[in-house]
Amino acid sequence: MAQDSDNSGPTYTVPPVVRAISVLRHIAAGNRCRSLLETSKSLGINRTTLIRLIATLKDEGLIEQIPDGGGYRLGTGLIALATEALNERGVVQVARPYLVTLVRRLNLSTHLGVLEGREIIYLVRETPNSHLASNVREGTRLPAHATTIGRILLSQLPRDVLRGLYSGKELAAFTEKTRTSLPDLEAQLAEDRSRGIAWSKANFEPEIGSAAVPVFDHQGKAVAAINVTGHASVFDPSNPHLPEIEAGLRTTAQEISEALGFRGWASEQI
Repeated sequence: MAQDSDNSGPTYTVPPVVRAISVLRHIAAGNRCRSLLETSKSLGINRTTLIRLIATLKDEGLIEQIPDGGGYRLGTGLIALATEALNERGVVQVARPYLVTLVRRLNLSTHLGVLEGREIIYLVRETPNSHLASNVREGTRLPAHATTIGRILLSQLPRDVLRGLYSGKELAAFTEKTRTSLPDLEAQLAEDRSRGIAWSKANFEPEIGSAAVPVFDHQGKAVAAINVTGHASVFDPSNPHLPEIEAGLRTTAQEISEALGFRGWASEQI
């Protein structure tokens, strides 16, 4: 029978998991594990075990290898987990009431999504009482290059990061308007970034239009984006209500960003 003692009570920790976490924390602290022997000594982990841990973490996308012998850094898989955890505690709760108001204002479906690699994940969906309401569900993953939320978030990435994501990758075409080469995508993203908004009239789905703007956190990072969607005719350049749609999106994104601690708007307007 276990004694009721701080030192002798039962433990449910799993040593291999503890060792894996220590490797992740070691890398997160800026150590690149270029020398497995030194890392093994530093962490007190057998070298063979360390090799297996690193291989497993790499296969799971939690760390990634830096080219030209640069060692390892945290991977997009771990970043995605952290992003989802933060969104669950922050941006999702913050954004939802603002998106409800946006739906009432524009009578269009609205979503909030985040970027994970070359995909976006929809975290929030609010729809009007209409047969034209979006059928995209929370948790849906879609290709970033073909969607407005994806495009506006990709447009915020440094060029080397963007090229690292898409260099040598196939960009699937969903309609004839989808950009299917990296140069064409970069040109489109440059326009989106310049405007601060991504527009689509049947770029991803026939008869469906959309527009998206980024949401920033307290550090000025684009942590998510919101969009509105509806029939493609609503997003035709000739529609006199487009300025109202854009104003509604920008105002909502500003309100969500400020609720997350972003204070960059005033400086941008000076």
